[in-house]
Amino acid sequence: MVWTTRTIALSLAGAALIGGLAWVAFREDPVPVDLIEVTAGPMQVTIDADARTRIREVYEVAAPIAGTALRAPVVVGDPVAAGVTVVARVEPASPALLDARSRAQAEAAVAEAQAALEVARADLTRAEEERAFAAMQFDRTQALVQRGVSSVTQLETVTQQLAVADAAVAAARSRIAMSTGTLDRAQAALMGPEGGAAPAACCVDLTAPADGVVLSIATISEHPVQAGAPLVTVGDPGDLEIVADLLSSDAVRIGPGTRAIVERWGGPGALEAVLRRVEPAAETRVSALGIEEQRVDVIFDLVTPPEARAGLGHGFSVFLRVVEWETDSAVQVPLGAVFRRGDGWAVFVVADGLAEERAVTLGRRGARTAEVLAGLTPGERIVTHPSDAVADGVAVVDRRAM
Repeated sequence: MVWTTRTIALSLAGAALIGGLAWVAFREDPVPVDLIEVTAGPMQVTIDADARTRIREVYEVAAPIAGTALRAPVVVGDPVAAGVTVVARVEPASPALLDARSRAQAEAAVAEAQAALEVARADLTRAEEERAFAAMQFDRTQALVQRGVSSVTQLETVTQQLAVADAAVAAARSRIAMSTGTLDRAQAALMGPEGGAAPAACCVDLTAPADGVVLSIATISEHPVQAGAPLVTVGDPGDLEIVADLLSSDAVRIGPGTRAIVERWGGPGALEAVLRRVEPAAETRVSALGIEEQRVDVIFDLVTPPEARAGLGHGFSVFLRVVEWETDSAVQVPLGAVFRRGDGWAVFVVADGLAEERAVTLGRRGARTAEVLAGLTPGERIVTHPSDAVADGVAVVDRRAM
């Protein structure tokens, strides 16, 4: 076979075509990935928790006596002034109804007391007669002693008898007073509900212990109460604090003065709060997943003025971001971009369409981002959430550019 120039050219073109088709058939397509640029800027590490508001000082008004709490003169939300606004009225309890046996016993006690009173009056009459006789004997003996007919010894005797008679009269009068009191007590035992005093003359008015508003009323209608039963709670909604329960392992990393950001409170923007106190004792609480956790209450003071949080009240739900650590400038990457490689961390850096695995040193880690201390510079592009198809040297393409 004679190779001419035309034959050689056609053969080379056919070989090139076959080689191109084979390369296209067997080459691997770039792996589509999500790329993000490494940035440097402010960064926060926060402890996130659901929290609730509460009035710092809540005052509970209780019944000072057992009786009947009249219908509440206030309703929830009414403003009150300390020592001025009447928030509850209580009248003493009415006497209970007597059954047949109790009434018979009470009537017998009245009769007994009346008889004792009559005896006491009779004793008084006798004592007064004896005293009158002793006084007459004293006067007679004193006159005889002055004339020298009677002795001084006889005068001393009648003087003593007169003193004893005076004491007997005083004792008889006291027994009358005692018997009168016993009779009154026995008659009071017979008193029924119809014998009570008019409510308007005996009610105890309870005023607000502090300025604020009525937060709750135990029962608005008239009802019987025991001494110490709660009636009304009062508080100032402008004096709010926030309480959140954190894991004890998180609470030990913060302290008084820690800043917090209050979100999802229902109004525009976020509110500012400052940690005042971490409670000294934790409690075992069961999470929604049924796991026992040691949790402790932490108390925050709202720094935002009341006019900027209008409508926020007692017991409202809020979301709290407690700032454990923050900086104005940090090289940071999403947590989804880093992965374990041995004892360290690594990321895939993309340059010229190829993925390059690079070891990095991480610092603080937040809920979404991690601080990079070494291994990356701002402006580089990295793969987020790399799949198993991404490896060192593998061609990749930005999914958004496809």
